[in-house]
Amino acid sequence: MADATEEFQRGWDAALLAARDWHEAKAKQALVQSRRSRFPKTLEREADFHKQSAEMIVTLSPDDV
Repeated sequence: MADATEEFQRGWDAALLAARDWHEAKAKQALVQSRRSRFPKTLEREADFHKQSAEMIVTLSPDDV
């Protein structure tokens, strides 16, 4: 039983890491696009959203789901 719990925790941690990395990449992408855009504010807000999501995702626990 402990092995299943440990395996679940490793999977959970890997999923959170992947989601955090994805949000960080999307934030960087939006910032690059905002520098090239005629309307950068929308893209800057999108980057902020992804940055905040990346920061908050590590606070999730399996009990929250």
